[in-house]
Amino acid sequence: MKIGIIFGGCSEEHPISVKSAQEVAKHLDTEKYEPFYIGITQSGAWKLCDGPDVGWENGNCRPAVLSPDSGARGLFVLDQGRYETISLDLVLPVLHGRLGEDGAIQGLLELSGIPYVGCDVQSSALSMDKSLTYLVARNAGIETPDFWTVPADGYIDPDQITYPVFVKPARSGSSFGVSKVSRKEELPSAVQTARRYDSKVLIEEAVVGSEIGCAILGNDLGLIAGEVDRVALSHGFFRIHQESEPETGSENATFIVPADIAEESRKLVQETAKAVYRALGCRGLSRVDMFLKEDGTAVLNEVNTFPGMTSYSRYPRMMAAAGLPLAEVIDRMVSLALLTGTTR
Repeated sequence: MKIGIIFGGCSEEHPISVKSAQEVAKHLDTEKYEPFYIGITQSGAWKLCDGPDVGWENGNCRPAVLSPDSGARGLFVLDQGRYETISLDLVLPVLHGRLGEDGAIQGLLELSGIPYVGCDVQSSALSMDKSLTYLVARNAGIETPDFWTVPADGYIDPDQITYPVFVKPARSGSSFGVSKVSRKEELPSAVQTARRYDSKVLIEEAVVGSEIGCAILGNDLGLIAGEVDRVALSHGFFRIHQESEPETGSENATFIVPADIAEESRKLVQETAKAVYRALGCRGLSRVDMFLKEDGTAVLNEVNTFPGMTSYSRYPRMMAAAGLPLAEVIDRMVSLALLTGTTR
């Protein structure tokens, strides 16, 4: 099976995507799959390369584009002045953040007619915008933080807010542009920081509780929940992907898998994660992050439609704790994508 693995991208999460692709490459069964690695540079250039190794952009690369013509399903690769066509059976978009998880690449793949791993256009767009995620979740009876949105060039009266709050880009990930605000005087600066990453800003109440995550794999009714994890923080908030050497451990976070919570809380988190996943129309995979309050209530934090797959990422760790190593997770993601592609 010929699989196109797209990685890199134009977002601030480009380096994380490259690391995720490196880990996928290590666990991809090359007796089952023939991989074609398509790297997107931070400036937006597409290149067919030998792999996602460090320095891939300077290696043996050729310009390549994904055909939007469903009659020519695959890659157009420029070779010695002429375009060569490489057919693809499936695409695995190992992309995080803007243009990777927001429905943009998914729209191109829909046009191409090639089956692809992960959420579709609608669920990707909904999940990427945290304010829309909260609205859909609330409509499904799932608790979310109280929140306010500030549109581009908009203004919000600091006196309207109940502090403390977190201020974050509405459509970004990996804690880029996130600030904790305890006093109204700090709010304007925090909004400007968030606007470096997105014109739309989300202000949400600071929920007091444990940070909990749940990995979900599957389509429709046949969902598998990985082991629940807990992020134990010594200070600040979780931002491992912005640290200098995350592979050696986080500067302020420890990951406990399985989470050291009561069995009834574990089941609640897993069932809530499945409910969120279904409400948003997710498919393939996602990681649903929540807060578990002292009274046992689960409050939605965010949904990652293509969570990190790095050596230190939470999703593969939670699935491995549930008995599914990354190689098997990849196999299942491929099977789910092919099934979806034949029923669309």
